[in-house]
Amino acid sequence: MRAAALYSAAGALLVATVAASPAGGTSAAGPGRPGAPGTAELRGTAVAVARARAAGIAFGACSAADVPQAPSRLTCGTVRVPLDYAHPDGKQIALTVSRVRATQKDPHNSKLRVPRQGPLVYNPGGPGASGMYFPLIGTTPKWQRLAAAYDLIGYAPRGVGRSAPLSCVDPKRYSKAPSASPAHPSEAYKRQRIAQAKAYARGCAQRSGGRLRHYTSLNNARDLDVLRAALGENRLTFVGASYGSYFGALYAAMFPSHVRRLVLDAAVNPAPDRIWYRSNLDQSAAFEDRWADVRDWIARHDDVYGLGDTPAEVQRSYDSARDRLARQAAGGKVGPGQLQNAFLTAAYYDDFWPSRAAALSAYLHGDPGPLVRLAAPMPDTAVRAENSGAVYTAVECNDAPWPTDWKVWDRDNTRLSRVAPFETWENAWMNLPCAYWPAPRQRPLDVRTGPGDLPPVLILAAERDAAAPYPGAVEMNRRLAGSVLVTERDAGTHGIAGGPNRCVNAHFEAYLLRGRVPARHTSCAPRREPKPDTPAGPAPGRSARDALKGKADRP
Repeated sequence: MRAAALYSAAGALLVATVAASPAGGTSAAGPGRPGAPGTAELRGTAVAVARARAAGIAFGACSAADVPQAPSRLTCGTVRVPLDYAHPDGKQIALTVSRVRATQKDPHNSKLRVPRQGPLVYNPGGPGASGMYFPLIGTTPKWQRLAAAYDLIGYAPRGVGRSAPLSCVDPKRYSKAPSASPAHPSEAYKRQRIAQAKAYARGCAQRSGGRLRHYTSLNNARDLDVLRAALGENRLTFVGASYGSYFGALYAAMFPSHVRRLVLDAAVNPAPDRIWYRSNLDQSAAFEDRWADVRDWIARHDDVYGLGDTPAEVQRSYDSARDRLARQAAGGKVGPGQLQNAFLTAAYYDDFWPSRAAALSAYLHGDPGPLVRLAAPMPDTAVRAENSGAVYTAVECNDAPWPTDWKVWDRDNTRLSRVAPFETWENAWMNLPCAYWPAPRQRPLDVRTGPGDLPPVLILAAERDAAAPYPGAVEMNRRLAGSVLVTERDAGTHGIAGGPNRCVNAHFEAYLLRGRVPARHTSCAPRREPKPDTPAGPAPGRSARDALKGKADRP
């Protein structure tokens, strides 16, 4: 999944022991299950859980390194977990945790006291995204009722931020700009990207050493159980979005008796044969459909943006901009790669459609400023972006076998790019280090639970989500007995909990506040489409094709 730092709807609003088990609790992930971890890791998790319950978390003021300019209501602490759960007495790492306590005040009547329901832990996805800012979402209208009942808990997973951070390359070299983005790359370009992928994989090993192999989804699930114990809870309330839904499902399969309530938002496909090579191909195919949605919306607002009144004409406008940027980068930093990444974010989130269309229109009409401001890499975020990319790569490469023969990658992506050129090759280059990965690969856990293993689980999905294609949510629903799927029809924003859809939020709140789920799979009408913004530049209604007449050979 490319653009690993992108969050779900909730994150986008912000900028992410046996003795400790409930009585009679057992883990479904016994050594005999396909893909299950060994007994050493199970014992190590029990040891770590017992220690965490005894130590707790000493919350205090957040440091600037954890959350810059944090308000006083947000407090921070750490929880220690083993780097290697098979050796719980070996090296320990500290995960940073943030919290805002439940207000226990009804947002509509401050005189009414709301019963506290404990902590709600959130992960925004990635792999590689931090949830440290998440607790601040409680001040937004759609989260106030939940913030009244729950302590909102965010954390930085292992490898992220200050939680034993990973790095694979000097951050100054991570986001090279301007960059190319050919939809149908030449053999010479492919050789160049292969060399870059090999160098990146070597860099991960050189900069991380023996730690590298321990950054996995299974360990993220174990860390979550240690965090539960450190918070003093026998059972966990967890909301996992995007990738967070995957290791949330792993958690449910490994520690079913430790689950209180579980929301899997923008659920990814947990089937072992989709982790992660096939999953990325599925994404690339789905992004083509989502890019069609973006072009259709822009075309319907040709009177505002002047980019063409059909999706095909919008595509030609986009191609014209890409070709011009290949000849001369806007602002010296925005080339075809930066343009593509800017519109990839639009394929993730409807709310980004107006700004992207406006920037493209302004650029084609002679003003590159909006596109430069939108798409140029920001030096002040380079360290965070490099760290997020390193964690993304390490987790996905470690989690499962990947093809190690370039011919397989070339065959599959060449075929797919013929019908889905928008994102196919960019997604392939993002993941290609996994072909040359220096650490051992795991065998994915076969996520399944039987009737009665879990309390009801709520799964949320948008029907046209490209980053987490909808069939994955259906598969998640099938594998977790007693789960219920709520679908936002004809919509594609990545992550729908706490967004603008009242129907979705009604199910989300009913579940977290009262434990109620629909009796069966249900659906909600789509959210409203965004309204267009008027771009800078020539008057609305003038098409980009007209603006470009006589300028085809000019940068």
